[in-house]
Formats: sequence, structure tokens, C-alpha cells
Amino acid sequence: MRVILLLGACLTQAAIGLAVPLDQQNLTTTAEATWHLPWFWRKETPFPEWLREFTGLSEWPGAEPPYIPMDFIDMGKVPAFEPYSQNQCERVPREVCSFSCHACLEPDDIYTCRKLSQTFDDGPSEFTDELLDHLTHRSTFFTVGVNVVRHPTTYRRLVREGHLIGSHTWSHPYLPQLSNEQIVAQLQWSIWAMNATGHHYPKYFRPPYGGIDNRVRTIARMFGLQAVLWNHDTFDWELNIPSSSRSIPDILLRVSEWNNHGKGLILEHDAFSTTVEAGIEVSHLIGDDQLTVAQCVRGIDYIQEYQD
Repeated sequence: MRVILLLGACLTQAAIGLAVPLDQQNLTTTAEATWHLPWFWRKETPFPEWLREFTGLSEWPGAEPPYIPMDFIDMGKVPAFEPYSQNQCERVPREVCSFSCHACLEPDDIYTCRKLSQTFDDGPSEFTDELLDHLTHRSTFFTVGVNVVRHPTTYRRLVREGHLIGSHTWSHPYLPQLSNEQIVAQLQWSIWAMNATGHHYPKYFRPPYGGIDNRVRTIARMFGLQAVLWNHDTFDWELNIPSSSRSIPDILLRVSEWNNHGKGLILEHDAFSTTVEAGIEVSHLIGDDQLTVAQCVRGIDYIQEYQD
């Protein structure tokens, strides 16, 4: 048996195409409807025997993964903040250090880079391969667990071509509105999907919608994860909204301004054909002198990499 998810004293031990604009605040109806599409349940990565033995389950979960207790998760150390939704920022105290509500950062949060560099969220998708066909530099991809097990071939291509891969949770919820146990489940199942598919344990984690506070950070740190945010947003998801005036030339104009300063992390997405097209153009504009998130902070790529 391969043992995967034990950290410290315990380091043993997806099938969704999100057809909605992600990492933004006003997403409900379309996202909820997406969970019921038939192809959501097509999971191509086999459920590994080591995970079957550890969890007692026999298949990858749906959008709400079950919480599996682990020895290194100490709920007694988690701050007792009340959960809140994306539209409740007015009642969120400043001391919770919410990025999505108050742009609050903690010292170990990564949000910028010494060179202007692209990062991509929400894949792998059916469009990710097109992006990879055009990238001539290493980049950083924050993957959704249900997409990892749905598109394992593309995920393994990311690994093979040397791109850095971080967690973007299992099914892309706004984490501050979840219970502690639900946050753990989102992270643990994302990590297991990455381990079963790419045979590594991630170091970096990007919270969906920028939804992170000191409760979420505390839980993520127990997994050894380091939060990665951003300081440049292309709003490329608006390209997929017919009523939006956002265009690729608009995005390139913004990137040109950022490129004049030459620093920062750019938030982009590889979930749609439109955002992939934009990402390719941004890559051509910036060029190859980009860094992965790990290179930005001169850190490790993964906590651990396993043999196939």
C-alpha cells in the first residue's frame, strides 16, 4: 500500500468543467446548475487502493467531499471566527484578516513576484492543452480537484512539462462560509486527487475567489500549504459573458501597463477557450522571462514527490 497524507508526525498517507466565471464574487445560479450536468460524474483517474484503505470509500466524491479525520489536523488551534458568505463583508471584523473582504495579507501569503508572471486557475480543462501548446515558459497552475480526476492526461502533461501545480480546492467553494471540517475536506481531497494523478504533495494553495482569512490560513498551514494570491487581475472570465465589454485588447492594454513595472502575479484562468486565447496573447506580450510561484519566493516546488 502506498501511504500518502501524513504531515509532520503523520505524513502518510474530479470531474467538473466549471462553465462559470471563477474567482469573482457574484456567482451562484450558474455555478449551482453546473453541478448537475451529466459529465460531472465522469472521473478518469482511478480511485487508488491506498485511498480506499484510508478513507473506507471506493470512488471520488461529488461537489461536497466527506470530511476524513487526520491526526495532524488540530481543530483546537483554529480561530473561532464565524463563517460568512461573499456578500457579508460588512460584518467581517478586520482582525480575521480577510483578503476578499479587506485585501488583508499575512506575512506568509504570496501575492507578488519580482518578475511579472502568469498564473492560471480552475483547470485542467478541455482547453488547457491549447494553452500548453503555446507556452514556452514554465508557469503556475492552480487546479480544482474534480478537474484533476476528470482530465488526468492533461494534468500529467503539466507535470511532464515542468509547470508548477498548486491546489485550488476540490470543488471551488468560497472557503470562509464553510465549517472547519468542510474546509479540511476541500483541501484533503484536492491533495489526494493531485497525489493520485501526478504523484506529488503540493506546497502552494490559492483560495477560490480570494476567500481566505486567518481561520482558513490556520487549517491550510496544518497541511503545509502556503497561500498564493495576486496583485494583478485580468478579469479574463468576463470574456465569457456576452453582456460584458471586456475584450482581449483591453486585457493586453492592462498587461502592458503592468509590464512597464515588470513585477507581480497575474490572475488568469484556463477553464474557457476565451480565457485560454487571452492567456496565449498575454504570454506573447510578456515573453519568456517569467517565474513560477516557487521561483518567485525561491521556494520548493512540492512538499514531496512520489514514485509512480
